[in-house]
Parts: sequence; structure tokens; C-alpha cells
Amino acid sequence: MLNTVEKSAEGIVGGATAEGPNDERQGLMTKRDEIASDHLRKQAAALPQDELAAGLSGQPESIHTQALLAQVLERANLQRALKQVRQNQGAPGIDGMTVDELPKYLLHHWLGIRAQLEAGSYRPQPVKRVEIPKPDGTTRPLGIPTVLDRFIQQAIAQVISVQWEPHFHHHSYGFRPQRSAHQAVREVQASIRAGFGWVVDMDIQAFFDRVNHDRLIVRLKGRGVEASLLRLINHYLKAGVSVAGIIAATTLGVPQGGPLSPVLANVVLDELDWELERRGHRFARYADDCNIMVKSKRAGKRVMASVTRYISDSLRLTVNPLKSAVDRPMNRKFLGFTVSRNGAKLKVADKAIEKLKDRIRELTRRTRGTSIGALVAELRKSLLGWKAYFGIAEVVSPLREIDKWVRRKLRCYLWKQWGSSGYRQLRKRGVSVREAWNTSKSAHGPWRLSKTPALALALPLQFFITLGLPNVASR
Repeated sequence: MLNTVEKSAEGIVGGATAEGPNDERQGLMTKRDEIASDHLRKQAAALPQDELAAGLSGQPESIHTQALLAQVLERANLQRALKQVRQNQGAPGIDGMTVDELPKYLLHHWLGIRAQLEAGSYRPQPVKRVEIPKPDGTTRPLGIPTVLDRFIQQAIAQVISVQWEPHFHHHSYGFRPQRSAHQAVREVQASIRAGFGWVVDMDIQAFFDRVNHDRLIVRLKGRGVEASLLRLINHYLKAGVSVAGIIAATTLGVPQGGPLSPVLANVVLDELDWELERRGHRFARYADDCNIMVKSKRAGKRVMASVTRYISDSLRLTVNPLKSAVDRPMNRKFLGFTVSRNGAKLKVADKAIEKLKDRIRELTRRTRGTSIGALVAELRKSLLGWKAYFGIAEVVSPLREIDKWVRRKLRCYLWKQWGSSGYRQLRKRGVSVREAWNTSKSAHGPWRLSKTPALALALPLQFFITLGLPNVASR
């Protein structure tokens, strides 16, 4: 339920009249919002949003007749954007404002901000730059815009998405309505089963940091984005970044972390999609991850060379030679999945399994002192989230091994917690005197003992099921 401040904020961003002097211009904007397309509003209310780049799957009749900036500032669009930003939550930007503080801020300041947006005088704040750890030990930069700029970016992204959606290639799956990473993976699998047994796995080096601003603006202009909205988008591209309190200019790239970035990424890479289509290639792309399927290694080498030249010469981007390769699909991973050698069945990639194990190791550190019930509740969130994505895997044996490994980690955790009372705990749970004595007096460590018959008997599968521990292998 929305509280009074949040309801009032939604009214303000939607063009409702605020307390204070009667502003004739604001009244005109409100009337314009009220007569805006009912078709757009109904679609907006009915359709779920993508986490970052919400948009509609169809292009309404009014897309060419109503100025795009006016659509950005339209009541229904702004209310959807505010709702989406509040759902996404996220950390504060450089101004320290939290998502929960945004509605109250809009209640007092939106009319002035809206006037700046319409006049072209609004200037976004620099993006806060943080480094996010990667599984290989390196880091990647992530931009955190202020919550106000996330709200405005979201509103822009929704409109740009509506405008471009009918023109995006059907093999582009990232950050689009009714499209998903699962569909991209299935597309690759279908190509493999159709006889395309080699993959050109292309990685664009530092893609989000190297997008050419001028080419992006030209692309947007070519689709009919008017000058006022182009200027606003350009201000976001060049807003700068704050690194440890020092502001640096941004002359290239779209900062990862803002709602607008995924939509703009698709606009840039849409050129690549249609070039691959023109050449007759089978492919699937999710954001900057692209797999092109071919029938021979020789063809793959040729495609790799020609597409690399196209990306460099036309898109002014660089293919990373260390992460790109022509190989058999079972030797590569795509969006966390690979395929089996026989039958091209979907299989969770080893790297994705290891990442899950790292998370479980972090939660089950034996020094945490958390009760087993609380620990299982934490594990449940992580495991169910992981299963929701990787549950489509058709090779289930690695998932069964994960389930066994998780239970062993929990047995190890409990054994360590029991300490000197280990013998009594085993006896209480039905372990024989001999087994309990030998286990409790063993010189082996907790991890070794977690695989003994005594611990398996004392802490059986049903014990963990009762606690609510899910099985990732179950269907």
C-alpha cells in the first residue's frame, strides 16, 4: 500500500495540481496528460516491466504524432517509472538520497524539475562509480545514478523501448519485453541440433564503457527522436562519474547501473543484429553476449574475422581476442549454460556452479554463529533464486551433486556448532554408542566427518526438508 506522501508524489509526477499558486501552464500540461492515448495507458497498466528497461511490446499509433519528450512526461509513463524505481530499490547516488526518500522529494520539487526538463536546462548529476567483484577475482565498474536520475532515466527508457521495440531483431533477447535469457539459450540449442556444430563466441571488450556517443545519437535521431529528448539523453551520457569523490568526464560509454543503459545498448547493437541477418547467419544475442552458429571450424574462423572487422570499422568497438573463440559449443558457455556432448542438452556451466558454491561457503562460514533454522532460511533464498534461472537445465546430475554438497556443508556447520556436545547430539538422534563414540573422538576435521555414516544418520535428508531446504535438482 502507498502512504499519503507516495500517493501525492504519484499525483505530482503525473501532472496533478500541487498546493500553492495556480499555474496556468501546469494546468495545460495536466489537461494534455488527461487526453493522452488511452491505448498506451491500458497497455502500460497491463504489461509487466523488465527490471531495467521496461517497455511495451507493440508500437502505439501515437508514437510518431506525439513528441517523445511529451510522452516521457506523460502521467501514466511517469507513474510506471516511479513504481519501477521503487521496486528495484538500489543504493543511493552521490547525493545520498535513498529510494524511500524519492516520493517526498518529488512532492516538493517535481514541478520545477519538470519545467527544467521541458526547457532543456535540466542537468543530471554525475554517476557514482563503484567496483563490483567478478568470479575471476577482477572487478567491473558499475555506475549508480542518483535516485532522481534513475526515475527520469526509467521514464525515458520506457518511451525509447516502445519506439524501438518493433524494429529490434527477433534474435535480440536482452532487456526486452516478453524476452529472456532462456529464450536466447534455447535458440542456440536449436541451432546446434539443426547441424550448426560450431560456435563463434564473441565478447565485445568493455562494451558499456566504449559506446561511441555520436553514433548512438545519430542512431536515435534516425528513428525520429526529436532534438529536445536527444539533448537530454546526451546530457546523461556526458554527466560524468564520481570516483572516490573526484568527478571525471565521460566521453565514451553508457554507465552500467542506470535504467537507460540497456535500452541504449540494444540501440547500438541492433546494427550488428541486422548485419548478421543480412549475411544469413544464425545467432542469438543477449545484451553484449553474442553467439553465431556455423557448421564448420573453417566457416567459424572466416565469420570471426569478418564480423570483428565490422564491429571495429562500423560500430567503433573492439572484440576481445582473449575471451572470444571459435569452438565446439560444449566447450563454451553462454549466459551461464553450456550443452552436453550427446544430444546438446542444456547443462549448467561449471563457472556458474562454482559461483553458487562460493555464495554457500560465505553463508555457511562456521564462525557465523547463526542458528540452523536462520541459516537454512538464508540458503533457501539463494537456492530458489538460482533454481529459478538454472532450473531449465536438462543435465541434472550436477544439480544432484550440488544438493548433496549443500547438505554436507550444513552437517559440517552443525557438527562444528555442537563442539564438545557432539557425542550427546549424535546419541539423541539415534546413532549407536559405538558410532557416536568413534565419530566424536575422531582426529579428523569437521569437513571429513560430515561425510560419515553417523552424521548422515543423525541429520538425514528429511531433517533438511523439514527445515525448508530446497533441492535444486527437483522438478
